[in-house]
Amino acid sequence: MSAPRDIIIDDLAQPRLTPAIVAARWGPADFDADMDVGGILSRASALTGGLSDFGEDSGVRERLAVVLQSLAEDEGLTRGGRITIISHAIRVMANRLRIEDLVKRHPEILDIPIEKPLIIAGLPRSGTTHLVNWLARDERLRSLSLWESEEPVPGARPSPPGTPDPRQVRSAEFWRHFESMLPHMAAMHGMEAGSIHEDNELLYMDVNCYSWEFQTRIPRWIDHYFAHDRTPSYRYEKKVLQVLSWFRGPNRWLLKSPQHMENLGALKAVFPDATLVVTHRDPVAVLRSLTTMLGYGDRIRRDPVDPPGLARHWAERIERLLRACIDQRDLWGPDQSLDVLFHDYMADQEGMMRRVYDLAGLPLTLQAERALLDYLADNPRHAQGRVAYDLEGVFGVDMAMLRDRFAFYYDRFPVRQEN
Repeated sequence: MSAPRDIIIDDLAQPRLTPAIVAARWGPADFDADMDVGGILSRASALTGGLSDFGEDSGVRERLAVVLQSLAEDEGLTRGGRITIISHAIRVMANRLRIEDLVKRHPEILDIPIEKPLIIAGLPRSGTTHLVNWLARDERLRSLSLWESEEPVPGARPSPPGTPDPRQVRSAEFWRHFESMLPHMAAMHGMEAGSIHEDNELLYMDVNCYSWEFQTRIPRWIDHYFAHDRTPSYRYEKKVLQVLSWFRGPNRWLLKSPQHMENLGALKAVFPDATLVVTHRDPVAVLRSLTTMLGYGDRIRRDPVDPPGLARHWAERIERLLRACIDQRDLWGPDQSLDVLFHDYMADQEGMMRRVYDLAGLPLTLQAERALLDYLADNPRHAQGRVAYDLEGVFGVDMAMLRDRFAFYYDRFPVRQEN
């Protein structure tokens, strides 16, 4: 096997803007970039042919208002960046309308059991994406594709047999355009429509997903998020899982999100029989990778891009996530949960697989084992290239101070510090 090619992104601080990126920074000229909550809900209703029942309002409108107020306070956000988030809010509210309409017509959906889900939590850039895509090769587990997470309920007119689902086509077109503007993104976090995705999108439908934060800097929203119980939003996620299970099984779900790491109590309350796998990696290495990935995308979302500001924001955000994880970790006992250290996982992926299967009480059949090992052979690390990082030079981070900041985490989980 040849060595992975090195990818050096040398314009993070002063990005070279292509015409497509300039256009994306501005966004569609006819879009109302100052849309309020009522406007978002009206647009969602129009997209669904006039549906109007958003279900029980457990703070949805309030959270949406906080998001919009926070966007207005983010002075560096481009008009196009704001439009992207508002468009996303319209889509997830349309999804919610379709979900509520379907459950109203088929109340038996709420009787569908979600059987002993296997839930993966862990810092961004800590191996969770690789792990969930890998385990999804076992067809006894129900996983969530990117396009399905973006539009869980199909339109009124199903696609003819033998033709692609239009939802998958829409997703593929969107992400193809995105990666055409940011060609190095595939080496950091590819977004193929058919790939297995996080269940963040399901939490978006209750307007309580931390992924807003990857696209903007919204401290008001973060404070509001931590000040309120997220358990009702996980109950809504369960409802969406029941809807998806109604369309097709099996009902033993494989779920993954970094956000779960700071919501272990809510997960336990809603999915008490789940198996939990928490991945752990040196948070300095996580920050190095995450800021480079987000900083690369900021050339569309921000003007100026401000890499040091991005690093400060995410150092604080990761600290809050890790402290919440430590506070709640003991809610899950060793009979249901496993901590996976990144360096151990990378050194013996097959052994870690067997530990996970043992914990989940899932027999490792010959068919499943073959599919899982074939995935490892077909998807080596850094297959798209290895990105070079410069946390100190580009992002202005004092590495020693950063390691001191995360000493509480190193004391709790013996992750290997990465250079």
